[in-house]
Amino acid sequence: MAEATAIVPAGVAASEGGYAHGLRVAARQELVFISGQIPTLADGSVPAGFYAQCRAVWRNIVATLQAAGLGVADLVKITTFLTSREFAARNGAMRRETLGSHQPALSVIVAQTLDPAGLLEIEAIAASRSP
Repeated sequence: MAEATAIVPAGVAASEGGYAHGLRVAARQELVFISGQIPTLADGSVPAGFYAQCRAVWRNIVATLQAAGLGVADLVKITTFLTSREFAARNGAMRRETLGSHQPALSVIVAQTLDPAGLLEIEAIAASRSP
């Protein structure tokens, strides 16, 4: 698990939606940068609907973490790109379902994806103690 400490600044509104305003990562940790994951399944198909696409993206992120010997508790930064604000609540619910009580630093941006079939893309950074 990443050795990270949440930064809770005085005089700043509490975060909403399960994230930390800042995260201090201890020195001597390896960083893993996860490229933007899109909702493409292993067979090359893209599932219909936001919920199925969001689940597919998180499945890809978890698989990438596992391939690096890490888990969701090692995530220190997540950037989510949604194609519409209407997906924000469902995205937050899926993120909280996937991460449980873990709260990394977080940004959510509304933007167009490269493939118009994709309703979201998520990139992430994870940290772990160096072996």
